[in-house]
Amino acid sequence: MEISALDLKKQIAPIRQEIDAAIKEAIDNTSFVLGQGVANFEKSVVKYSGAKYAVGVSNGTDAIMLALLALGVGPGDGVICPAFTYYATAGAVANIGAKPVFSDIDRDTYNISLEGIEKVLSGKNKIKIKAIIPVHLYGQCADMDGVLRLARKYKLKVVEDTAQAFGAEYKGKKAGTLGDCGAVSFYPGKNLGAFGDAGLILTNNKIVAERLNILRNQGNKNKYYHLVLGRNNRMDTIQALVLDVKLRYLDGWNKKRQEVARYYNENLTGLPVKTPFVPSYTTHIYHQYTLRARGSNKKFVEHLQAKGIDTRVFYPVPLHMQKCFKYLGYKAGDFSEAESGAKQTFTLPIYPELTMGEKDYIIQSIKETING
Repeated sequence: MEISALDLKKQIAPIRQEIDAAIKEAIDNTSFVLGQGVANFEKSVVKYSGAKYAVGVSNGTDAIMLALLALGVGPGDGVICPAFTYYATAGAVANIGAKPVFSDIDRDTYNISLEGIEKVLSGKNKIKIKAIIPVHLYGQCADMDGVLRLARKYKLKVVEDTAQAFGAEYKGKKAGTLGDCGAVSFYPGKNLGAFGDAGLILTNNKIVAERLNILRNQGNKNKYYHLVLGRNNRMDTIQALVLDVKLRYLDGWNKKRQEVARYYNENLTGLPVKTPFVPSYTTHIYHQYTLRARGSNKKFVEHLQAKGIDTRVFYPVPLHMQKCFKYLGYKAGDFSEAESGAKQTFTLPIYPELTMGEKDYIIQSIKETING
């Protein structure tokens, strides 16, 4: 049996006519960049998320960069982010000339550790820390009450990296709406994915929203009149139209992911693997279903892949040990939880269209690994 990590063909098939009509609208209107379709999608996201403003951009990485720039973060400023996440979080910081400052993660949730943040902020820093980027990893929210408390204490901006958690809730509020900005990715593999690259920024601040609209569009508010040194980070209309269709189905898809996770949890309980821990303050939309081995994840990955199951490690190398960040001066052993997470965690396929037979095959294969 071959089971992929995600099957977009199965997702698209039931809504293909709606998608085709949306794409036809863009072609018929020949409005391909920042058209009315983008404005309409932004309105849909505002209604869905409860944020006051939504600004569509080119991708999730650019969403982080633009959010930081709009909040006044620039060259030389320090930005705290977790050492265990995808490259884009810290890469976005570095690519605007700011400096990533890493923090360790919580062992249970894999999200940024409040103790780690406090350790950074109370230590001797040669640079001025200007912002925190809590990443809502795998589909559940970081401890935002704690993050916001520390941000107020140290007068820092907060950009939520909501790339993997768009649709998750923190105490009844949508992820990405609690900090100064929320950066969203619509990469095709996300729970809400475009047909290419696309991203979005959520904010409740009118002035920040206005800055974002100008920054994403070459620094102009009116064509050919450039107010600031802007960027070309506009959203394509076709992506917005496709996303607007798919947004109607997002909560239903996320609910089915939760049902798959529940089935995994019930059938893996009592085995020597740790199932996902979900704190009471957040929902989990399971962009990834992540297990933790007691020892190395290697035998699980090798066995499951040999059985045709697309298991992966998110992420095998913590950011402080990546070659591209060597200049920051970190070393192995600096963030023990991030390093152990990289060695012990692995994912199982999780998406709404998984069949009962596929789920049982995956569970049986896990048991074979343990008993083999």
